[in-house]
Amino acid sequence: MPTNSSVKPKYRRIVLKISGEALRNDETGQSIDSDVLDRLAVELKSIRSLGVQVAVVVGGGNIFRGLAGARANGTDRTTGDNMGMLSTVINGLALMDRLEKAGLEVRVMTAIPMDRIAEPFIQRRATRHLSRGRIVIFVAGTGNPYCTTDYAAALRANEIGADAILKATKVDGVYDKDPMKHKDAKRYKKVSHAEALTKRLGVMDAEAFSLCEANKLPIIVFSMADKGAVRKAVLGQSIGTLVA
Repeated sequence: MPTNSSVKPKYRRIVLKISGEALRNDETGQSIDSDVLDRLAVELKSIRSLGVQVAVVVGGGNIFRGLAGARANGTDRTTGDNMGMLSTVINGLALMDRLEKAGLEVRVMTAIPMDRIAEPFIQRRATRHLSRGRIVIFVAGTGNPYCTTDYAAALRANEIGADAILKATKVDGVYDKDPMKHKDAKRYKKVSHAEALTKRLGVMDAEAFSLCEANKLPIIVFSMADKGAVRKAVLGQSIGTLVA
């Protein structure tokens, strides 16, 4: 894919973390919203045109959340987490399909062996795909129960040598308290990993924050609904909250 040499991205290799909830349309009840997939395809095609190497980690909460399922209906936690990891595979395949239809080259890599539909995650193979301009979608979390997809994003980002994690959510950054419940919640423009951990800001779990802090990996948190948000984040423009 040709690159736009007149625009210089701040980050050359990124992991985009998309929550499963961001794929859902609450109004129609669709677990996977076609409009969201279309918007993602446009966003990722735009940043690929800048020469940015893109990996994606997608959650599964729009289909099944392990911990929530365990609490709601008595599902065993390990079984629930396995169900949640399989949900991320469904989301990853849906995203792959839409990206390929947009003309992008994509590989899906899974932490749980299922060689009929996805490649196994192998670090060197993943980085080779990225260096060849392919978008890599990491699914099935880490392959282990009791590990969130946020932690999977932090782990994969460090394994592939990413320059930043871009976390797309339903809110436009990190707040001092839940903005959905508190009208006086204040958004941080920038916050350190340590402060995010100490104040339990809740954008990512503590293990994911700790891993990013140990390796000095920045996290940019922004709203999935903001048009062009991924491109702005890659270019280093002020958007959402920078955790660094």
